Amino acid sequence: MISINNFKSDLISRSRRKVSILLLGLSFTTFGQCQKKEAEPVHVGSSTPTISNGVLTLKLDLTRGGAICYLSLAGSDRNIVNIHDEGRYIQQSYYAGVRVNRQNEGQSPSWSPWSWNPIQVGDAFGNRARILDFKKGENELYVKCIPMQWDMKNRPAEAEMEQWTTLQGNVLKVKNRLTCHRTDKIYGDSILNDQELPAVYPISALKKLYTYLGNSPFSNETMSNPEVVNLSSGFWGTYQNVSEHWMAFVDDKLWGMGVYNPKCDYFLAGMSGVPDEEALDGSTSYIAPIKKEILYKNSVYEYEYFIIVGSLTEIRKKIYELNRQINP
Repeated sequence: MISINNFKSDLISRSRRKVSILLLGLSFTTFGQCQKKEAEPVHVGSSTPTISNGVLTLKLDLTRGGAICYLSLAGSDRNIVNIHDEGRYIQQSYYAGVRVNRQNEGQSPSWSPWSWNPIQVGDAFGNRARILDFKKGENELYVKCIPMQWDMKNRPAEAEMEQWTTLQGNVLKVKNRLTCHRTDKIYGDSILNDQELPAVYPISALKKLYTYLGNSPFSNETMSNPEVVNLSSGFWGTYQNVSEHWMAFVDDKLWGMGVYNPKCDYFLAGMSGVPDEEALDGSTSYIAPIKKEILYKNSVYEYEYFIIVGSLTEIRKKIYELNRQINP
């Protein structure tokens, strides 16, 4: 089992060491091409599919595994997702097995030893995940990719990631699926790890943190407004009794983004840098619902989460509605 201290060390390292990368020759493949030849380059304009329902506008980045790169109010050009570097966005990332030193195989010295860590966007060397399938509906985007092992140079993971993103009013509903078919013998199996489900990076202009930390969930009791922990203190803030399964970052007018995962009552949240910055700036807010899970070498793991945009009152009201739908 990887301890919470090791998990903290992983996330601290990732947050501090991620740097902006100049991306040249970004590419993707179709399903039939993925194992046969190098990916063909695509134009940026065709690689950010967009949907809007009149309330929200959503974009994915197909040059980065279909990760969520943009979320705004419809008709606005203000992105409330931080995309300063490749460690941000809203994307899938998982941990399995024990940490292994693979530097003789091209593992980054900055990320050694490291566990099996498939990443939706790409690896630490700037190599990107390959798109296997993509579909666009009226209010839904679907993407399937081969993720990259974060610490290894141009080493696709023995897995596929799928993501369904659907707009429903002021709610973004996301279903994530990881299909593992690992053949390695170095990481081990049946090992419990903390998972970010998922990691969400709102802009740091959304700087006030709210949740409910009491023992009477879904009863409209007074919300908690914990002090925002800055990563420079040593780690994100940790919250063990998030009994309504959500946290939100909002601005001075109490408008912003909430993250709801009905599976999780343990969250990490905080800020890196300074408040009042935007999507391309170095500073960012951060929310991650956390759950311990075993990702077996041959397995399918999936979960759903929701992002709600609006006033703090609207965010909590919508989460209550979602909770009634999930737990009638």
